[in-house]
Amino acid sequence: MKKATILLSSLIAVSSVNAQIFSDDFEGYNVGDYIGPPSTEWTTWSGTEGGAEDAQVTNAQASSGANSIYFSSSSANGGPQDVILDFGQQYTSGIFIFESDFYIDAGGNGYFNFQGTPTPGTTWSMNCNMANGQISLDDGVTADLALGTYTPDTWFTLRIEANLSTGRWQASKDGVCFGVWANSVNEIASLDLYPIQGSSYYVDDISFDHMTYTPAQLNATITGYSFGGIIAGKNEYPSVTVANTGTDAITSFDVEVQAFGSTITENVTGVNLAAGQSMIVDFTTAITTGSTEESTTATISNINGGNDGDATDNDACAIVSPIIPAPGKIVVGEEATGTWCSWCPRGAVFMDRFEDDFSDYWAGIAVHNGANDPMVDADYDQAIGSLISGYPSAVVDRGADVDPSAMSTDFYARLQTAPVATINNTSTWNAATRELSVTVEADFQSAANSNYRLACVLTEDGVSGADPGYAQANAYAGGGNGVMGGYELLPNPVPASQMVYDHVAREISPDFNGDPNSFPATVNAGEQHSVTFTFTIPQEWNVSMMHIIGLLIDPNGQIDNAGKSTIDGTANLDEISIEQTFRMYPNPADEVTFIEADLSQDAEITVTLTDMAGKVVDARDYGMVAPGSKLPIATSSLEAGIYVVQLTVNGKLITKQLVVE
Repeated sequence: MKKATILLSSLIAVSSVNAQIFSDDFEGYNVGDYIGPPSTEWTTWSGTEGGAEDAQVTNAQASSGANSIYFSSSSANGGPQDVILDFGQQYTSGIFIFESDFYIDAGGNGYFNFQGTPTPGTTWSMNCNMANGQISLDDGVTADLALGTYTPDTWFTLRIEANLSTGRWQASKDGVCFGVWANSVNEIASLDLYPIQGSSYYVDDISFDHMTYTPAQLNATITGYSFGGIIAGKNEYPSVTVANTGTDAITSFDVEVQAFGSTITENVTGVNLAAGQSMIVDFTTAITTGSTEESTTATISNINGGNDGDATDNDACAIVSPIIPAPGKIVVGEEATGTWCSWCPRGAVFMDRFEDDFSDYWAGIAVHNGANDPMVDADYDQAIGSLISGYPSAVVDRGADVDPSAMSTDFYARLQTAPVATINNTSTWNAATRELSVTVEADFQSAANSNYRLACVLTEDGVSGADPGYAQANAYAGGGNGVMGGYELLPNPVPASQMVYDHVAREISPDFNGDPNSFPATVNAGEQHSVTFTFTIPQEWNVSMMHIIGLLIDPNGQIDNAGKSTIDGTANLDEISIEQTFRMYPNPADEVTFIEADLSQDAEITVTLTDMAGKVVDARDYGMVAPGSKLPIATSSLEAGIYVVQLTVNGKLITKQLVVE
């Protein structure tokens, strides 16, 4: 059964308040002691204590006293340390508070997660990645729910306060809030301190606590706030999640966001938000992201024409540290995936999100693997396999192997790295012979040499087929492993008839390493050099859904820069302007979703909505649409699931996925 637009949540009212439950400053141990054997709270993932999985006390660094614990890993798979702090029970209501001091070595990173169930490995409630001076929190579904900053080689205190009854989570560093969000998983049972590859960090003064929660009579709560993005110069549309955590119905309120010298307000009226219900307010006015760090705020007020009973949860924060992209830089994400891989829907979800959020700075390539996967390019598959440790995996500009859900840190770092050259593609398509000629040109911004190489990748969106090999294994079926972009609503495996694949790597030329004769021995800044690649396109490939990605590969085998275009030779920026003409919100949707046009001039637009079986469930010809138009699509009568929205703008097709809950 479909949910209504207003989401129901359970608000459990109890009356007692606990004292602090646990704290450890590691001063009760001797240096070199393993923390598992003498403790009833500390253990390891496998339960084997006092060995490689366990952590030892050190006096090399300490936030207080003399001792702390240290985590590091050079393994592509992380570990072998994998330390669990058992919270003693599974918390599903009330306010859970976690606090710890961290020290991240310069050049290293840190990671931990919350497990949602008493047995580790079932549900990840929250992930925390700390690297390159940035703290990134996610719930395994939505990346960068909260973004903060830290100084390497310096102790800082991280605090997570999760109201499991209302779904409001808040993060702060050294007492300063940097994020409030609605988490998709509201259960917590343990902490997992697990060093991923490249980790080098210390932990001290760790504690957790829990208190019960009792709702006020009239209380509106901001349970989530997203400014929208952190790239300087982009127009962002904030969204705020508002919950009724009181007992009286809420019929109206105002939501205000202040950021980068602008204040925008949404006046919400005519609603009937009952106790325990929540709704998302998507702002229809944009704020342009500035170039310096900003503490942005969202505030709810004028609840039912006045004040509510608890003002402490009427505000939310987000620290926005703008990223200034290097001129002409496009970052490449290569995802290793396969229809046989039950966790690979996670990769598809995050690749789609990066495309939606960063299409003007991002080129995504899904490299398929598997004997029965019909989308495999054998050469590309073999080459990418040498860079990864498992499936799904991703490499950003062919850097370190990361999980697709953790690409943000590398993406932002690479986006700010000035490329040696900007890349532009031009192409000639012969429909009769199905021969495609692509010229990839490098316009050098700095000196280079013949050790740089050019390569060309063809990708295709909207790939599907009746062959059983197109069926996707799906570990998220049934929702037991959390929400994953709608895959939790689909079976395992997802039948071929319901699957549509995007970003599919069709061919790379001349090979993974590029053309060794791309450039002369000496290349000066200001010079342009190009290589022409020729492809014969099979009949089953849909040229209207294909993209050209030109790659500049540096002497170390990393991708220095890229350029992307459509197969008809549309230049990079032309394609970007079309991709940016629409955003679809809310997505997931319950009753209605809006396609917002941001055209520079009138355009002819049609919209077709199909289910995963290919059945058209809605189709509309809007005719000529004016700039700034919002086009509604009613979803209230649709069954829960994933749908394909096909937008045709002046004859050009754009495909997006819509999740209906």
